[in-house]
Amino acid sequence: MGNCIICGTPVDGEICESHEEDAVFEFRGTSPSQLTPGRYYRGTVDGYADFGVFIDIGDHVTGLLHRSELDQRLESLDWEPGDDVFVQVLDVRDNGNVDLGWSIRQREREFRGHLIETADGEYRPEEFEDESEDDTAAEATDEGEPESTDDESPAAGELQAGADETEPAAAEPAGAVSSSGSVATEAAAASTPTTDDAAETEAEEKEEPALKRTTVDAIENQVGSVVRLEGEITGVRQTSGPTVFELRDETATVECAAFKEAGVRAYPAVELEDIVALEGEVERHNGDLQIETESLDILEGEARETVVDRLESALEREARPDDVAPLADHDAVAAVEDGIADAATAIRRAVMEARPVVVRHGATADGYVAGAAIERAVLPLIREKHTREDAEYHYFERRPLDGRVYDMDAATNDVTSMLEARDRHGEQLPLVVLVDAGSTVESVDGYDLLSLYDAEALVIDDSRADDEITDAVSVAVAPSLAGADVSDVTSTALATNVAAHVNDDVRADLEHLPAVSYWEDTPEEYLELASEAGYDETGVSERREAVALEAYYQSYKDKRELIIDLLFGDGEDTDRPRNGDLAAHVSEQFRDKLETELETARENLTVEDVDGVTVSVLDTDAFTHRYNFPTTILLLDALHRSERDQSDAPYVTLGVGDDELHVRATEDVNVRDLGDAIAEAVPNGGVSVVGGADGHVEFLPGERDAVRDAALEALGETLA
Repeated sequence: MGNCIICGTPVDGEICESHEEDAVFEFRGTSPSQLTPGRYYRGTVDGYADFGVFIDIGDHVTGLLHRSELDQRLESLDWEPGDDVFVQVLDVRDNGNVDLGWSIRQREREFRGHLIETADGEYRPEEFEDESEDDTAAEATDEGEPESTDDESPAAGELQAGADETEPAAAEPAGAVSSSGSVATEAAAASTPTTDDAAETEAEEKEEPALKRTTVDAIENQVGSVVRLEGEITGVRQTSGPTVFELRDETATVECAAFKEAGVRAYPAVELEDIVALEGEVERHNGDLQIETESLDILEGEARETVVDRLESALEREARPDDVAPLADHDAVAAVEDGIADAATAIRRAVMEARPVVVRHGATADGYVAGAAIERAVLPLIREKHTREDAEYHYFERRPLDGRVYDMDAATNDVTSMLEARDRHGEQLPLVVLVDAGSTVESVDGYDLLSLYDAEALVIDDSRADDEITDAVSVAVAPSLAGADVSDVTSTALATNVAAHVNDDVRADLEHLPAVSYWEDTPEEYLELASEAGYDETGVSERREAVALEAYYQSYKDKRELIIDLLFGDGEDTDRPRNGDLAAHVSEQFRDKLETELETARENLTVEDVDGVTVSVLDTDAFTHRYNFPTTILLLDALHRSERDQSDAPYVTLGVGDDELHVRATEDVNVRDLGDAIAEAVPNGGVSVVGGADGHVEFLPGERDAVRDAALEALGETLA
């Protein structure tokens, strides 16, 4: 019976069951069956496969760490064959296969104990070494080698004498017992410093010069050295091993691991937004640069203000674009140049301050392409400013919206996610960027919820925006607020200009995107940009149609890799399709599905003449497939484009469902005014407008016929 190496509890072995996960084991057995599932083991990387990493556990057993068990992408692992790693044995199968799990602890000192496991049990390292030495001695005796004893070593004295004849005797250490049994007091007295000497030595040690401050962008060449950093704490997360602080200075952000004991918070007084001075050793941890923290002090007073001023000056200097240079000459874009600069500055600041950037965009072709433009600009900045290789998956996210309103449902989802990230992972509150949505008064409640938690939001939208939105967000890039004509601008045209000023290095990658977002009447300047970038009109339309189809499926997901392949892929990776081939294939599916629905819709249109206005009415609930592609909005858009030229009079396509009414017209129609007219005619219809002047009308299903008639009358009065 012994005591647990961690808690001291009496156990029949070296560790109690409740603390097995706190110790790391070194396997010295010869068979997989001798491993203990649930325990953590030191291993060595053997090699990679498409499905995971093979790890040697000791000299005789190899296990598989499947990619599904990793907390990051397999491609982002920086393990090389031969590297020491730590893994958990999850299961040993009957056929001898060993299933391994990921360990967030990748240093031996992050575990609370180290044991050696053999076929016979577990041992402390010193016990195992003693047993190994005993076994070696026993083997030597068995092989006939004589054991040396004082009585059987007459040659020992001779050897000593021989040594005395050839070499002077070594000086005995101060205070050591001599061969005659007396204490070497004279040597001790000679080597003992006086009180004055000791004080002087201690003072010299205390006067050791402090480390000179360095910056995060300079530590890559200082691996193995102890450095001093000053900056702001932008993240705190507790792992099962160390506490990981994220520190931002004026150049970049780095993770700093501080260890008290496994799973226990180090430096508990240090919180988010504290200004600190940190000293520690620069290391590489799974390929990422990391600081092994040795000291961490919160700065106050003048020292704090000095760092704050340095950070703010660097942010102002680096975040704001030097000037605004639009991608093309476009009046609607020129009207919001100041807003473009402000939006780019806000996004760049968020990256530099280690705040996540959350892009909310409509689940349409325009919304997806606009969101992808922002993504294309931000991800390289995140990689530049963060030392973690997987930082882009932590600090940027696209979340598609069902419609063009940032309603309370979407805002509640975002607030819940950001509070969980803050409480569980110590993340800062995000910057929420609304693209192709969120510029009307119906979104104000959602922004208000964000503002209660001091989360910043900005909006980039081509809709006719409401003035109330300017007070609800920090930046509004909406040409209509500047009095510009928005009939020839898309959200992608606006977002791409913002993205080009967020990161000028990707400007050339973005030049074809505005043309992709137009279903018709594409400004010639954008077609020329796309052509210069290598995309002809067919290539542009194929990408638009392909994105529109993919936006419909799994509409709540960003589909990052697929969208990248459609819009930016160059075909150099032989494992991925060329983007032109992919776009052509998907766009063909788009056209087939759309044409099938259009044929049905045309057969079921009811055409009416209302005071000289031609109105084609489609019952969108009776004559569309609600859960099939295309969406009602996309179908009505295509239907209106295909039918409007059949009449010289003002032409309207009216889609009437059980509780929604959508209108498309050759003349300008303000849907908010239309909704007011319907509400006046049908006071008990529960009529409301969603999405502002370019939105749609909602009503109670029981008043559907009355709403339809009121809409026809109002359109006749407005457009005749």
